[in-house]
Amino acid sequence: MEKVNFGVTKRGEEASLYVLENKNNTTIKVTDYGATLVSLLFADKAGVQKDLVLGYDNVTGYEEHISYFGAIIGRNGNRIKDSRFTINGKEYRIDENENHNNLHSGKNGFDTVIWEVREHTDNSITFYHYSSETEQKFPGNMEITVTYTIADDDTLHIVYNGKADADTVMNCTNHSYFNLNGHESGSIEGQVLQIFADAYTPVVDSSAIPTGEIASVEGTPMDFRTEKQIGQDIRADFEQLHFTGGYDHNYVLGRPGEKKIMANAYCRESGIALEAETDCCGVQFYAGNFIGEQTGKGGASYHDRSAFCLESQFYPNAVNEPDFPSPVVKAGDTYHTETSYRFYLR
Repeated sequence: MEKVNFGVTKRGEEASLYVLENKNNTTIKVTDYGATLVSLLFADKAGVQKDLVLGYDNVTGYEEHISYFGAIIGRNGNRIKDSRFTINGKEYRIDENENHNNLHSGKNGFDTVIWEVREHTDNSITFYHYSSETEQKFPGNMEITVTYTIADDDTLHIVYNGKADADTVMNCTNHSYFNLNGHESGSIEGQVLQIFADAYTPVVDSSAIPTGEIASVEGTPMDFRTEKQIGQDIRADFEQLHFTGGYDHNYVLGRPGEKKIMANAYCRESGIALEAETDCCGVQFYAGNFIGEQTGKGGASYHDRSAFCLESQFYPNAVNEPDFPSPVVKAGDTYHTETSYRFYLR
């Protein structure tokens, strides 16, 4: 493992970048700032290594933008309506950072802190963070570790383990933005996606808060059960797509704790394919609708739909929806979840 300087935060903290690789020279680069995946290098069908995730050259880029490129999101990924919820009869109010709602745990989310490196090998690294009850205003003090491993079969494993001293929300995810033709290559609308879900959670409006319903994908542009190009139906005259400017929806995968393949993706130009597996009950498919105009690694130009996200999770606003699987973990119980992304040529 190689460690290099990644700049200094606005708080004066030194950030580091850690370079790990497997026997095939498939390489990941992760920074302790936000426990963030910065680069993922994998050889295409011509044998040329491509960097498959969006990111920035140093910590300043991550501080100055709020796209969450590659970051660990927590304590709660996705949205909480009106930035409030009730646990054990007590109402908690957390930061509003998207209109009146809370997105990705607010301004002090796990994506904004320097994590401690607990252990590492040539192809694996474990980050640790202590989250006090005042950090994000969720109940209880929480300890969390995240382990990245790039295995010799070119699978990126992300493993989360957490524990708190009060009943609290634990719903972490990784917010990597993938482009299977390389981070600098432009639109992903021609890349192919398959999502193994019969249903999704529709949203009420552009706030992207779920209605509380579970809706079938059958006969709608939301249906990815058979692989299709991401852009095939993205401009369809369908209210859900109008609300969110394209795909930005949670898909229903099954019971939490049970491993299942959640999605496959493929790029014909590069020959690179992705198989994503998780034990979470949902996955947020985001088509990068609001990336905007940004300058990324090596001066690359990023724009809307330059990448897609597959964020494993509990459903959005689940803490306020009694019919959704609950993201609340009891005091002293262990929060454990695993998500993996396997890269191969097809």
